Amino acid sequence: MLVELSIIPVGSNPHTSAELAKALRLIDASGLLYRLTPSGTCIEGEWDTVMPLVRRCHERVRKSAAHVIAMIKIEDDEDERHKLTRNLASVEEKVGHSLRRTD
Repeated sequence: MLVELSIIPVGSNPHTSAELAKALRLIDASGLLYRLTPSGTCIEGEWDTVMPLVRRCHERVRKSAAHVIAMIKIEDDEDERHKLTRNLASVEEKVGHSLRRTD
């Protein structure tokens, strides 16, 4: 299963990276495969492992923000593994080159 998690602490500070880093520490320590993106984090694992982690991330940010918006997108593809890399590789193969331009 692949979960894309975006957490938005709502409040007076428009710079949220310090709050989000607290959630990312939990994800990093989980041992699950993940990829940080500019607008969220994709986490790969089984339901019973990923969903409690999502909750802990939400609760961690909620400790320091009175208002939190969490958006969760789930791709549940039976018996499929390595979705973090396979989804991207499949599209890049069809395009014919890497799609990682950042400049």
